[in-house]
Amino acid sequence: MATAAKGARGKLRVFLGAAPGVGKTYAMLSEAHRRVERGTDVAVGYVEPHRRPRTEELLAGLEILPHREIEYRDSVFTEMDVDAVLARRPAVALVDELAHTNVPGSRNAKRWQDVEELLQAGIDVVSTVNIQHLESLGDVVESITGVRQRETVPDEVVRRADQIELVDMSPQALRRRMAHGNIYAPDRVDAALSNYFRPGNLTALRELALLWVADRVDEYLRQYRADHGISTTWQARERIVVGLTGGPEGRTLIRRAARMAAKGAGGEILAVHIVSGDGLVSGSPKELAVQRTLVEELGGSFHHVVGDDVPTALLDFARGVNATQIVLGTSRRKTWQYVFGPGVGATAARDSGPDLDVHIVTHEQAAKGRGLPIARGARLGRSRVVAGWLVGAAGPVLLTLALTTWHPGLGLATDMLLFLALTVAAALVGGLFPALVSALGGSLLLNYYFTPPTHAFTIAEPENILALAIFVVVGVSVASVVDLAARRTQQAARLRSEAEILSFLAGSVLRGESSLDALLERVRETFAMDSVAFLERESEHDAWTCAASVGAAPCGRPEDADVEVPVNDRLSLALTGRVLPASDRRVLSAFAAQAAVALDRSRLEDEAARARELAEGNRIRTALLAAVSHDLRTPLAGIKAAVSSLRSVDVSWSPEDEAELLEGIENGADRLDHLVGNLLDMSRLQTGTVTPLMRATDLDEVVPMALGGVPEGSVLLDIPEILPMVAADPGLLERAAANLVENAVKYSPPGSKVLVAASALGDRVELRVVDRGPGVPDAAKDRIFEPFQRYGDSPRGTGVGLGLAVARGFTEAMGGTLVAEDTPGGGMTMVLTLRAASTSVSTSTTDPRPTSGE
Repeated sequence: MATAAKGARGKLRVFLGAAPGVGKTYAMLSEAHRRVERGTDVAVGYVEPHRRPRTEELLAGLEILPHREIEYRDSVFTEMDVDAVLARRPAVALVDELAHTNVPGSRNAKRWQDVEELLQAGIDVVSTVNIQHLESLGDVVESITGVRQRETVPDEVVRRADQIELVDMSPQALRRRMAHGNIYAPDRVDAALSNYFRPGNLTALRELALLWVADRVDEYLRQYRADHGISTTWQARERIVVGLTGGPEGRTLIRRAARMAAKGAGGEILAVHIVSGDGLVSGSPKELAVQRTLVEELGGSFHHVVGDDVPTALLDFARGVNATQIVLGTSRRKTWQYVFGPGVGATAARDSGPDLDVHIVTHEQAAKGRGLPIARGARLGRSRVVAGWLVGAAGPVLLTLALTTWHPGLGLATDMLLFLALTVAAALVGGLFPALVSALGGSLLLNYYFTPPTHAFTIAEPENILALAIFVVVGVSVASVVDLAARRTQQAARLRSEAEILSFLAGSVLRGESSLDALLERVRETFAMDSVAFLERESEHDAWTCAASVGAAPCGRPEDADVEVPVNDRLSLALTGRVLPASDRRVLSAFAAQAAVALDRSRLEDEAARARELAEGNRIRTALLAAVSHDLRTPLAGIKAAVSSLRSVDVSWSPEDEAELLEGIENGADRLDHLVGNLLDMSRLQTGTVTPLMRATDLDEVVPMALGGVPEGSVLLDIPEILPMVAADPGLLERAAANLVENAVKYSPPGSKVLVAASALGDRVELRVVDRGPGVPDAAKDRIFEPFQRYGDSPRGTGVGLGLAVARGFTEAMGGTLVAEDTPGGGMTMVLTLRAASTSVSTSTTDPRPTSGE
């Protein structure tokens, strides 16, 4: 009998159910019997038969390991005993319900963690799980069935399984099983059929399971091809690659590919746009954005691939994704342009091989031509081109005049070197074509003026013919190399500048900078434009509106701009001032995309702020309801009970009992007054209606009045008379101090006193309320000032948790601060800091409403 091998990790086989009741546990037990018949050592770690007779029959004949019983909340639960399985160490362990959550007190929180231990110990595991229990599909399943799965398993745990077998059943067959009582008890059948087990729900779950398993199979296939170095296409699934140039014919190609994919089950569309190695997009960004949206609406995906050789990059991409077909459009080049090459379509069809079909689709733009590449000289600027042509055309004439006038007889070799130097200068200044003119013109002038016989285009000596030929070849070669080097230097400088700009954009993203105006100002400065506007609209039929702009007289429509960079159909970056070269579009596109992100981020932040306000309001309303339902009801109940007892004619109360009942009524009324006062104060703070009447105030006059709500002898007061006056509202200050003192007394141990002391520090006065209670950790010091917060295990009767929040609110309204500090030796100290009053403090009389102290 085979046993588990030590040292090697065990293998995991998962039976994945499309829905509950499809028979995954039955399939697992059937597999166990097959293995037992082959002599494999199989033991049941845990199987839940759910009282299904056929499942229980299959358990017969299998070794069932003992389970572990755990007591939790006065009930006994049965879980898998991991230690028992490890001690028995079978070759294969059966563990049902991989997503199960173990009872608190178990070895692990989740059953899949138990399975991981068994695998690490070298034990093979056969397990089961339903598709709705995969973590990534939780939201999807909830939207379909209306039921949120509380027990989930990470997708990666199932993906790592060595074998995944789908257990599937048609919705009709599963509902028949349900109706026959093979899944649930008869009293649950009707409810299940009309809710979770509706045909639509089961069909959707089945599709989810099939797609998830198909993706897993695709991963296996890609891994196998990569491990074995297989580059040829395996046509197991139709994958259609659509080559896009950014022209308007792309929409036709995408729709044609979609129709082709629809003819076969599981067809997939992958649209790809090849970007040149320098990163410059040759197609229209706006059109590419539209085509991306169209591809995604049809269920495909859009990809950018960098490559200088378009056919090679296209074929490499297609083979990399195991595509079966490529869809390309008929070339837009005119007939004479084919002299430069056969074109992308013909080259891709020639090199595709027998396993990759290439479809050439006709369209309305075929043979209508496309813009020629920008001339090399255009990249140098108008002034350099003019200067280059002057050097190339007029330079040889002027050099000839100088040599014949002032330095005749230097020799043919020296004259050739001088003309060659002039050709190099023409290449450096104006590029290749002025240099070619200089080389050809120079050769003719050398022949006519400096090669015997002079003043004739004949050459007497054969070596002079060779010298002139070499001069022309060397001149053209040197001019080409110099022109190429000059252009590469200019491109490198430009790319460096672009890299710095793009690095700035990336840095702004990482730093979380989201100011749209600052970004637009950066665009205006970078490209020296007059104005930059970021335009938006709700739909294609609505008018454009300006989301943000910088500069003078920004345009209101993209049509009015000198340069327009569309982001999508609803957003566009419009610049005015001058027409920019096409090579600037890449950086502008990056700025436009970042502007869209900044706009979205700004609006999301605004929405988040509004959501936080609403959430805070909802939380406060909920807390108010809780306070009314409990904290206000408790003293009311006490008052009502005492009053009812006093009014009772059946009982004769002694004077002592009556005094005790009346004292209870008075205490309850005091509690109600305190609670209602704090609730009203918090409401005023939340609505911003607290308007302090600031004036010079003595602490030794206000603070003693704040001690009226605490027992006598519980507070030690230390306020020197020589303290400076503070700028405060006496009423608000009294309420804040009273709440601080009451909170300190409440949490102080019996027999200890709360110290209330004041001191002056420069232009500030501090009031300290010191207690010897349990204190508060540093992490919770700010949280205790939030409304409806009671730290620790404070009983409900201690209040609604508004005292400190009201105290801080009133203090900040007076321009002060209130913080919590640790008391040396244990406890907590509340430090209330106010500004010292100046010699003349103006009293506000504009608000007729009384303060809380009046």
